[in-house]
Amino acid sequence: MKFSDAKAQFIQAWGLLGAQWGINRTMAQIHALLLIAPEPMSAEEIMEALDISRGNANMNVRELMNWGIVEKVLVPGERKEFFVAEKDIWKVGTAIARERKKRELDPVLKVLLQLNKIDGDQKDKHIKAFRETIQNIQKFAHQTDAALNAFIKSEENWFYSTLLKVIR
Repeated sequence: MKFSDAKAQFIQAWGLLGAQWGINRTMAQIHALLLIAPEPMSAEEIMEALDISRGNANMNVRELMNWGIVEKVLVPGERKEFFVAEKDIWKVGTAIARERKKRELDPVLKVLLQLNKIDGDQKDKHIKAFRETIQNIQKFAHQTDAALNAFIKSEENWFYSTLLKVIR
């Protein structure tokens, strides 16, 4: 397979994967392009490589920066803005998990907490079934939250445990 074909296939596949993260395809494609780029890229280079508008490129790059997986860098002698993606896939994965947790799981946990406080006769079979269901979903959501928190903090814990080993 030619490099250009492999590159295009990777960008397309990463774009489809992006939909699974909860982001749009173009945002994921920009991330893929920056991920495999050996040097920082300008917005113009991104626009040209993906055949997208300036507004689309700028909006999606800013959102990738909000997710913490792309950053703006200065290139000496250049007035344009340049961007690079985080190359450490573990850091990318934890950033995506952190952002999805914040955007998806945290609001669900908040709603479940409110739904658990319904008024009514505890003996009513409808209220009882509703409460049981909400409590089961809440238990699952809390377990998921704990697992995501452990995953997100795993790199930090690895760093500190390694540092302690070096110091000892």
